[in-house]
Parts: sequence; C-alpha cells; structure tokens
Amino acid sequence: MVAVRPGDADAALARRDRGKSVVLIFGPDTGLVRERAEGLVRRAVPDAQDPFALVRLEGDEIASDPRRLIDETSTIGLFGGERVVWVRAGSKNIVPALQPVLSNPCDALVVVEAGDLKKGAPLRTLCENAQNALAIACYADSERDLARLVDQMMAEAGLAIDRDARELLVSLIGGDRLASRGEIAKLILYAMGSQRVTLDDVRLIVGDASALALDDVVDSALAGETREALAALSKAFGAATRPDAVLGGLLRALTALHPMTLAVAGGSSPDSVVGSARPPVHFSRKPKLEKALRGLDPDRCMKALLAVDDAVLAARRNATLAPAICERVVLQVAQQAGRRR
Repeated sequence: MVAVRPGDADAALARRDRGKSVVLIFGPDTGLVRERAEGLVRRAVPDAQDPFALVRLEGDEIASDPRRLIDETSTIGLFGGERVVWVRAGSKNIVPALQPVLSNPCDALVVVEAGDLKKGAPLRTLCENAQNALAIACYADSERDLARLVDQMMAEAGLAIDRDARELLVSLIGGDRLASRGEIAKLILYAMGSQRVTLDDVRLIVGDASALALDDVVDSALAGETREALAALSKAFGAATRPDAVLGGLLRALTALHPMTLAVAGGSSPDSVVGSARPPVHFSRKPKLEKALRGLDPDRCMKALLAVDDAVLAARRNATLAPAICERVVLQVAQQAGRRR
C-alpha cells in the first residue's frame, strides 16, 4: 500500500521517489489538487512549455484510446531529461490505460489529477495498491494549514500581519486552496505600500462584506451601542444587505442569547458563559457579546426577541417599509440593551 497520509503529502511530493512512475493526486479540495499537481510537474520539468518534455492529456481521451498513454510514456524526449504526462481524469474509467504503465515501469512520470475519489474507487484502489505509484489525497485545509499559508504569502510579499487580523483572515478562508490564495493575494495587493496588514484591512477586503456588515449590526445592537448599531445598519444597506436578512440575523442572535442570559442570572459570569458557548464565539465578537450579557437580563432579552419577531412579520407584509421597520427595531433592541442593570 502506497497511500500517503494527508499531513505527509507535501513532504512526499518534495522528495518523490523516482521509482514511482504514477502519482495520483485527488480529493475534494480541487484547488489544492491543482496546486500540488502543478508543483510536482514544475519540479520535474523546468520548462513547462516544452512539448517534448510535458504532455497534457484529458482522462476521457485516454479512456477512449488506452494505448495512447503507454505510447506517450514510452516516447523519449528530444533533449533528454524526465518526460511527464499530465492527465486530468474525467468521467470515464482510465484504469485500463494506467494498468500497462504500472506493469511496465518506464522513465516517464505520469501525474494524474482527479476529483474526490471515495475509498474503493477503482482508480484510487489501483494506485494505492501499486508499488510503483503514489496516491495523495487533498482535503480542505485545517486552521494550522491556513495560518501557515497566510504567513508564507505575507512573508513572500514582505508584509507583516497583526495577530487579530491573521485570526480573522483564517476564519474567512478555507475550503479550496486556490480560492484561499486568491483572497490572500487580493489582501496583499491592497496592503502594498504599507508594512502591516491590519484587522480593518481584512474586514474591508476579504470574504463576504455583507455578512461582516450584518455581524456589526447585530453585535452593536445587542451591546446597547445605539449609534454604532445605526451606523453599521447604514453600511449593511450600502453593502446590499436586505432588511429581512438583518432581522433574521438579529432574531437568531437573540434566540441564542436568551439561554446565556439565564446562565448569567443563575450566577455565572458573562465571560465564562461566552467562553463556553457552542459553537465557539469568534474572538473579535466576544467583547460585545459579554457587554450584551451585562445589559440584557432574560426578561429584556425575551422582549427584544418578541419585538424582532413582530418586525419580521411586519416587514414581510410591507416590503416598501421594510428598511424603516428594520431600523426602528434595531434602535429598540439597542436601547433595551443599553439600559444597564
């Protein structure tokens, strides 16, 4: 079995055994699959534009003509050096094309790029069981992987990033390596000319601006910060956030907050209640949530919840007045929370 653990994938590719004539790179993170395949090809072939050193084939093409792959791997490059055949698997079965390559080792390298292959899939099973093949799975980056990627790209750009900005950035990216790189690159481009990337830079440039604006409205209203809540609401509307989305976010937040207010009323401290919340509260939102728990007791929280619920119904009945209804209830919640116990 030559299946590489996800955590060892980069090291295995960097020190590739020349006896492994086929490398299968697959997984649900298509961006990471592509990045690792490109990196492996780049290390094997100095000039990716040399058609004698690098041949690109589609999986469906060799599935229809299995002999094509063995012919390409048996061809000797015009100027010597390792020859690479880069195959992008499609919907058709390419196992019959790969079997002769694995049965007759050659000097060429076959890089197969595939999607998410479940355990037991023929292509994955073939490469995991072959002694002259590697099978490397690519799954979504962990927080540690993303933090390492951020640090690497920032260092390459000659930029430093504040700790809180780094933590927020990591929370906003992930799922696809190329998409994550794109967001980090966009942030780097914005920050060029300065020495540090700040929390405000990340909030302005990365991720879903409307979602961040919505968080600002909800957090400020629950913290009893009337002026900040109304300013955040104006920004949210400017970011094309709909009134019903604001009301829905506020309703969900109050629903989650109510059991927390009961815990505080029972003698727990706001910081311990927030710290033990599940799912965990992002560090940037903790101060305002703790402030909300110091301002809203269970009764006030329930009154605010019912007021928002009424506003949701009223906004649905009269879409024209929805922005005004939303603004009024945000102000009402903020004023309720601002009355300290």
